[in-house]
Amino acid sequence: MTERRLPNYERIGAEGTPLILGPSIGTTTRLWDAALPHFAAGHAVIRYDLPGHGGTPAAILSDTAPGATTVADLAQTVLDLADALGVERFAYAGVSLGGAIGTWLAAHHPQRVTALAVLCSSPHFGDPAAWHQRAKLVREEGTGPVADTAPGRWFTAGFVAEDPPIVSELIDDLYSASPLGYAACCDALAAVDLRGDLASIVAPTLVVAGRQDVATPVAHARELADGIPGAHLLEVADAGHLAVAERPDVVGAALRNHFAVTEQFSAKRPAHAAGMAVRRAVLGDAHVDRAIAQTTDFTADFQDFITRYAWGEIWTRPGLERRLRSAVTLTALVAHGHHNELAMHVRGALANGLTREELKEILLQTAVYCGVPAANAAFAVAQRVLAEFDDPSTSG
Repeated sequence: MTERRLPNYERIGAEGTPLILGPSIGTTTRLWDAALPHFAAGHAVIRYDLPGHGGTPAAILSDTAPGATTVADLAQTVLDLADALGVERFAYAGVSLGGAIGTWLAAHHPQRVTALAVLCSSPHFGDPAAWHQRAKLVREEGTGPVADTAPGRWFTAGFVAEDPPIVSELIDDLYSASPLGYAACCDALAAVDLRGDLASIVAPTLVVAGRQDVATPVAHARELADGIPGAHLLEVADAGHLAVAERPDVVGAALRNHFAVTEQFSAKRPAHAAGMAVRRAVLGDAHVDRAIAQTTDFTADFQDFITRYAWGEIWTRPGLERRLRSAVTLTALVAHGHHNELAMHVRGALANGLTREELKEILLQTAVYCGVPAANAAFAVAQRVLAEFDDPSTSG
């Protein structure tokens, strides 16, 4: 087996929950310097450099040819690093491309990511042709032309005018980046489209946007927050694309609060986040939101129980696909005459991909084994639900 080459990294602190920090394209681990003191306490922080950036050679990628690199390739280098350090589960925060890497990891390796923060990022980064054009420019002329215009893309005009050291330091890092590595990261940004992955993310997620971000405008952050179940969105005033460097106190405090809450939550109830994601996917946000809104001190423990146990422990098991789980659930509900639950799970079965014809066959089967009266009542419930699908105005 070929030994994988690891990215350059810095490890800060050995105690606490592992927290991996991903940089944006063109920057290095330095990006996190000012914000780190605000949220690093209680974490074993690992921050890394992208290929061709800082201390990571472009050669860490097996292929830097035009168009060859994907976000999945970059995410694999992060997993390789975590594996080499013996880190099985970790929280993750990333900026821009680093945020896309974290989003991909949370969607494709949910068992590894305990909590996620996505900063000034996007599920898709605009016209691929523009990224390919930038990659071509850098391969031919180096990173200089891109670095010359970076301040206007990265920061607000007021911050640049103040001329704090971090601006020139980060620009110097971009000038020093390997053209091959930077161009490969451009190719990854050109190809990435995470919109279809967002709904599968179960890690508690914070999305941060700079209100003056011209590289990934606030609308991109809203798309992330709207697509990831239960995600929270923070818009930071007077901040551009590298909000973590421009407003480190605000961003750092938000990260501290997010990871502190989710760490406590995950330690006590590790299946809750996964259960809530599946519950929303099957029953719909409207139904779950109503159930949560109606929760009282008296019912809160029961709501937590069904989210963790039914949805987080059983519905997430890989042994049966969700369509089949819906079929089994419908049969059990018919047999016991639980008509309110039956209506809810008829809707869920349709969301899980059962067709109306398959629904009819399942209910016919219950007439044989659960009794005709039970099936008759079940057909009435299903008919009402289907009518609501056809004409939502009939819904109570």
